[in-house]
Amino acid sequence: MPYAFTEQGVAMLSGLLNSDTAIDTNIKIMRAFVAVRQLVYNPVINEVKELQNAVKELKQYVEDIFVDQNYINEDTGMQLELINESLAELQIKHKGVITDDSRIRVGYTASQYREKDTE
Repeated sequence: MPYAFTEQGVAMLSGLLNSDTAIDTNIKIMRAFVAVRQLVYNPVINEVKELQNAVKELKQYVEDIFVDQNYINEDTGMQLELINESLAELQIKHKGVITDDSRIRVGYTASQYREKDTE
């Protein structure tokens, strides 16, 4: 003999029982079956678990951004270092080639005017 009723068994029992108490109890049992069926087909969403998953995804996203930022900083630092080295090499090369004495002066000087005036 089974220890539990099925939904159909409760429906059949309601046809046999005619008292107000039996009808009220039968309605409550049928509503319980409907509620259980809805829970089975449409499970309650665990909001706390969803929030935990969302926070976990957000943490991972932020960590990924920081990792990318560090890579960018390292790359930029290396590029700036290479630029500084190149500029230093260019300064050394140009320092030896061009001096003030080796340039040909362009324009007039005061000494040129004085020489013409004295002649």
